[in-house]
Amino acid sequence: MKFYPTLSIVFLLFYNLAFTQAKKGFPEEYTVLNIEPSKTDSRIKEANSSHLVAYNPNTKQGKLFFFMPGTGGIALKGPRKLFSTAINQGYHVINISYINQPAVAQICKGKILEENSNCTEEFRTKRIYGNNAFSLINDKPQDAIVNRLTKLLIYLTEHDKKGNWSIYLENGTPKWSKIVVSGQSQGGGMAAFIAKQHLVNRVIDFSGGWDYSAKPKIAKWYYSTSVTPLNRWYGTYHTTEPLANIIKESYDAMGIPENHIYAFDLPVPEGKKGHSNGVRNIGYTKEWIELLGKGN
Repeated sequence: MKFYPTLSIVFLLFYNLAFTQAKKGFPEEYTVLNIEPSKTDSRIKEANSSHLVAYNPNTKQGKLFFFMPGTGGIALKGPRKLFSTAINQGYHVINISYINQPAVAQICKGKILEENSNCTEEFRTKRIYGNNAFSLINDKPQDAIVNRLTKLLIYLTEHDKKGNWSIYLENGTPKWSKIVVSGQSQGGGMAAFIAKQHLVNRVIDFSGGWDYSAKPKIAKWYYSTSVTPLNRWYGTYHTTEPLANIIKESYDAMGIPENHIYAFDLPVPEGKKGHSNGVRNIGYTKEWIELLGKGN
């Protein structure tokens, strides 16, 4: 006699597999959620792969570690060892899914940059806030990073009561004073751009890009006044990166204190790149802890 599994059994098996995959790389006691952006805002159609959300419900709740991946990055494939370190430090963690292609460096170059020295600033404004008329990328207002974060926090407040997500909201917008903004490559540049304009708790820029106003001049926005005090700024890069000198120049232009700039130099595994090594190499766990500080 053949056995045919019922739909409920098939669903249960699929759910358990998905749950195991979601938890992969995290301790069992962590709460780990994968949430499609369209579930939080039905207007979102693009870049609808899931956000990654994680925290330890058994520890005192602290600040939010908000991370933005680099170009081509997928939130569910983010650096879980780094995120686990943040959670151990007392943070809730969100790795946001957003439109990260094309990158700013792929648009603001050549003749376009010659004709508009503010191209990178206008690009980042569009991708983060969605409130300007920059026409060279097709991001819609609902696709903007801040809208995605806001709608995710509202969704979590309603659907994950034990996470107490409302503490990261203020009048329906992100409560930046409770949020550490961070990211790698393009995402690191987004974190820096946000910290320039909002009083965030801390900013950690992992190899955050190389915006120009006109080559070889770095972008003017790097020199703009920061709303976030400079003692809350941190930046990293790997010494083997082809554009390490430009990244360091941007950190200096932003006024990041010299002792808050980390020049990583551990050997990069064969086939990997120094550019992403700073968020992947567990050999930097001690440095990650210094960069993160206490979340709670």
